[in-house]
Amino acid sequence: MHDIEHLKPFGKPKFIDRGITKAVELLQEWDGGPVSGIGLIGMPLSKTSISHSGASAAPEVIRKMMNSFTTYSIERDVDLQFAPITDFGDITPHVTDLKETQARLEQVMEEVLKKNPGMTPIILGGDHSISASSIAAFCNVHGPVGIIQFDAHHDLRNLEDGGPSNGTPFRNLLERKKINGDHLIQIGLRDFSNGKTYRDYAKEQGITVYPMSEVNARGILGILEESIQQLQSQVSAVYVSVDMDVLDQAFAPGCPAIGPGGMNSDTLIAAIQFLSSHRAVRGMDIVEIDPAIDFRDMTSRLASYLILQFLLFRTSKP
Repeated sequence: MHDIEHLKPFGKPKFIDRGITKAVELLQEWDGGPVSGIGLIGMPLSKTSISHSGASAAPEVIRKMMNSFTTYSIERDVDLQFAPITDFGDITPHVTDLKETQARLEQVMEEVLKKNPGMTPIILGGDHSISASSIAAFCNVHGPVGIIQFDAHHDLRNLEDGGPSNGTPFRNLLERKKINGDHLIQIGLRDFSNGKTYRDYAKEQGITVYPMSEVNARGILGILEESIQQLQSQVSAVYVSVDMDVLDQAFAPGCPAIGPGGMNSDTLIAAIQFLSSHRAVRGMDIVEIDPAIDFRDMTSRLASYLILQFLLFRTSKP
């Protein structure tokens, strides 16, 4: 059995007080006691990536980018300095055994969720393969789960050709019967980035797909209102999976699979604001950032900003 002993704490830097509170100071190391509110968990795995990726370094860099922001929201006149984020640290992967690592991610995640039923987890990948482990654990604890996936790709590749990878997490969950196809909503799929075989598979499974053309035509909020309405009567909780390559390459240079025709950052920010305000949403992951290729940490910086927006709209009223 694997338990929370595999969690490794993140040591945050210390800063001089200049009359503002840096957002990185919201990260409070877990003391072993029960947690409510937001909990941060790192899953630094990228050996399962189809393309070369250093996404295993992302959890640490995303945390460091919290130093780029203050705790004060000028738009909502709210200071988050008294809304700490419990940082559980990173789950230590196995050195060589990828399937063992994926099993460990699931088991540790399940243990953390069971011990902290009032916590809303934000999981930092890693490549998108970590979502199979994270969501499986989420389902084991919460029961039927709906998923809203922001992604340029279906991530429905078969597992026979290359085993569980960052191209297979949702196929993995479907074949393990952890989720139902009609409980999976994919938003932002990009043109010329997917195969017809997997589009056909999505139709067979009853997966709802909103390509970027529909996001642009209808607007993200209308699609999300429709998605929440579709899911909340059928599931016990909603999990949001954010693959940062849903963004256009201009906004996410640190993604291994960059491309034109994607979402802009304002749209993704608005989506996270909307979803975090819904109590049906009980967890989120952020995946597919390679800090080694990220110009001026733009993509990791946006990921940190999404965490702050999630916290802001989860803890404050309009």
